[in-house]
This record gives sequence, C-alpha cells and structure tokens, in this order.
Amino acid sequence: MWGASIVGFGSYHYIGKSGREGDWMLTGFSPRKQNLTLYLNHGFEVHEDLLKKLGKYKTGMGCLYIKKLDDVDKQVLKDLVTESVKRMKKLSK
Repeated sequence: MWGASIVGFGSYHYIGKSGREGDWMLTGFSPRKQNLTLYLNHGFEVHEDLLKKLGKYKTGMGCLYIKKLDDVDKQVLKDLVTESVKRMKKLSK
C-alpha cells in the first residue's frame, strides 16, 4: 500500500529536478469514487500508439483515469501497464 488508498507494485528511487529524493511505485491503482486511477509514470506520449486503441479515458500528471473497465480494451490496458513498468525499470537503473 502506498498511502491509505493506493495499491502499488514495485518501487524505484528518484531524484527530482529540485534535488528532492524519494521512493515511488513502478505502477499502481486506486479505486476512487469517480474513477479507477492507474499510476503510470513518466508521461503518456511514449505510449500514444496504445492509448489510441485503449478506449475512453482521461489523463492527469502520471495518472490514467477510467470511469469503468468496460470503457477500455483490457488487453490494451494490460499492454500499457506492462510497457510502462518495463520503461520505469530501465530508467531507474
């Protein structure tokens, strides 16, 4: 658990532009009241091809918001999470 309501998987250490350091999950999700929130790090532009096939969603700063799972292609969602984790593992080495 990351905080009170986020289920996270894996972790990596980061150093921000300000010099602030911390640890964060490779990926995670939180079943919020308005949306299912998925935490995919380091932007969405590298995943444009998958996002075009995903279905209905919104994005925020590192977050993918889905109203209900029936709104998206579950295989594409799985591929998106898998690619995001691979990328984060590579970047965190």
